[in-house]
Amino acid sequence: MAPLAIAVFLLLAGPLPEDYLADALKALDAHQPAAAEPLLRKAIEADPADVVAHFNLALALSLQQKDPEAIAELKKTLELKPGLYEAELNLAILLLRNKAPADALPILKEALAAKPKELRPNLYYAQALLDSGDAAQAETAYAAAAAIDPKSQPAQLGWARALLRQSKLPEAADRFRAAGYKDGLLEVAAEYEKTGHKSEAMAIYKEFPENAAVRQRLGQLQIDDKDPAAAIPNLEDAVRTAPTTANRLALADAYKLAKENAKMLEQLRLATVADPANHDLRMAYGRSLRDEHKLVPAAEQFLAATKLKPDSVEAWNELASALIVSENYAEGLAALDRIHALGKEIPGDYFLRAITLDKLKMKPRALAAYRQFVASDNGAHPDQEFQARQRIRIIQTELKAK
Repeated sequence: MAPLAIAVFLLLAGPLPEDYLADALKALDAHQPAAAEPLLRKAIEADPADVVAHFNLALALSLQQKDPEAIAELKKTLELKPGLYEAELNLAILLLRNKAPADALPILKEALAAKPKELRPNLYYAQALLDSGDAAQAETAYAAAAAIDPKSQPAQLGWARALLRQSKLPEAADRFRAAGYKDGLLEVAAEYEKTGHKSEAMAIYKEFPENAAVRQRLGQLQIDDKDPAAAIPNLEDAVRTAPTTANRLALADAYKLAKENAKMLEQLRLATVADPANHDLRMAYGRSLRDEHKLVPAAEQFLAATKLKPDSVEAWNELASALIVSENYAEGLAALDRIHALGKEIPGDYFLRAITLDKLKMKPRALAAYRQFVASDNGAHPDQEFQARQRIRIIQTELKAK
């Protein structure tokens, strides 16, 4: 809720020494609080009990964002004149502005008792309740403010937020609409998502066809629902409006789900061209190429990923696998050597090394690698272990025959 103008309070005053107060009030009227401040301090020096000077000094200080001093002056004003409505309201406003709603509440109760039909004390009282965590009472207070002025947007917005805090989501949506604040519906949709009501969230997101970010989120939820036919138009539009990496990746996911793999790869390619230094994107594109049996371009992406993160064991493993499966044994072996240098070899690396050395006719080294694989795998990959044992026997026989 946007802060309302702080109330200005004037009392009839007697003759003033040097007219300090009169000059200060002229400065305030001219929107010159910094000029008014020293004049008001001099007026207070001349008469420490001057309620008008204390009140207006608080106003001048608050307009300069000197809130602690302004609060002290308003408290002094209320000491001199208890129950002064304008001082109570201004003090409460400053306390709310300084994140002290619990301190503002009793002051606002007094102001509200003095003027129960005024909109402003009702609004600030409701805000203090909401800010202090009492959403249920805030709902009642905002409803009272809205009854005073049904066209008050702050009342309707505050009411909506009080309902939202209580997870009264349909009612909150109605209030945001009554306030003419459509973006508030996105807050409701987010809460629907948090509570697992995705269909209700999607219904709201469909009300924002011109918002690329919202359409992207809608498309993502439709992907989660395994509904690529619904998701693709939303995500295509999101990409046209905002061709970000996130939007392209979401569209790629939708194409993959719809088995439109060529379109999926194209979105990943375009995303990589636009964001070439993105390691994770390179890896995702490489894996998608690998899954489509495009091993040479896949290896190019994995190689780029290793250059971005030279210590990425994951990237070196993917590169080694793509190179070796595509029969680029020498470079595949070099990639495995990098994993060895990083000290992060796993049994699968030993198996790849053994196969590679075997293909390169390096029999003694291949035999050692096969043995290392069998010794370390512990039955996790029985088919590969069977293959390794077969090759161990064959290689041993071949070596003995020499």
